[in-house]
Amino acid sequence: MKTAMIVKQYSQRARLALVNRKAQKVKLLLLGQHMNDGLVAKLILIFLLSIVAYLYLQPLFYMISTMLKSLADLLDPTVQWIPRKVDWGNLDNAYAGLHYASSLVHTLTLAVVPSLISILVCSLTGYALARLQFPGKTVFFALIFMTFLIPPQIIIIPLYVIYSKLGWLDTPLVFIVPALFGQGLKSALFILIFRQFFLSLPKALEEAAMLDGASLFRLFFRIILPLSVPACLVVFLFSFVWHWNEGYLSSMFLSHDFMPLSLRLSNLETEIFGQAPTMEMLAVNPVTEGTKMAGAFLIVFPPLLVYMIAQRWFVEGVERTGIVD
Repeated sequence: MKTAMIVKQYSQRARLALVNRKAQKVKLLLLGQHMNDGLVAKLILIFLLSIVAYLYLQPLFYMISTMLKSLADLLDPTVQWIPRKVDWGNLDNAYAGLHYASSLVHTLTLAVVPSLISILVCSLTGYALARLQFPGKTVFFALIFMTFLIPPQIIIIPLYVIYSKLGWLDTPLVFIVPALFGQGLKSALFILIFRQFFLSLPKALEEAAMLDGASLFRLFFRIILPLSVPACLVVFLFSFVWHWNEGYLSSMFLSHDFMPLSLRLSNLETEIFGQAPTMEMLAVNPVTEGTKMAGAFLIVFPPLLVYMIAQRWFVEGVERTGIVD
């Protein structure tokens, strides 16, 4: 009798221990060890990221949906996202109205050439500020930072006068030459990025190279610059996108002979109607809404393609340069 009771108590304790272990496993699965690696935390994170992704992608989806709609679908309020019939005519009209082939070459010239120059010039300047000691270094760094704070609208009139006297208006020189002197679009920010990156590199590499007799420029181009590929990629992508979307300075210095896509888009309705658009035309006009969305898609697609290709290296570069801090 006593043995049976002992066996029964042992069985109850074993079942209770088994239930506790299962409950612990379920709790560990749902909540995790640190409340942020469990299933509940992951579901909440996925939900929040889905909302953010929708907020960012919804305009792109609307643009693609609108550019593929025919005039009948645009006028039909029952057609929201999916058109009844895909119409490629809007893309054809936008391609012709933007003069896409020539404008794409102009935009690539304004985006790629200054970006590559900015990598070289800003990396040299950032390395000097990070590693070298020279008189007036603090003042020089402060002046660079001031150029980042001063809005371009303040100096637009003297810049226009200077470029006009030099004969640089309506040429890519208005963006290329300032980049050669480290004063291009957002060049001060690029210098700060390179300086931050070079400060994170160990000095032992430079000391070892100097002991082997390497000159300063040989040290930079053979050792430092190859190690700074993540920073170079970040600077290139930032500069590429900013030059690609630049509209204010382009509208001041460029005209019909050398016009990028950002300016062509603002004149797209003029190309369609053959005259300057009236106030009624500037409103949401279903007749041209599809063509305008198609023009916007043709402009944003190349930067999106570049980012999709270089996304992994871009994220790595952002982390290593300390931008996220």
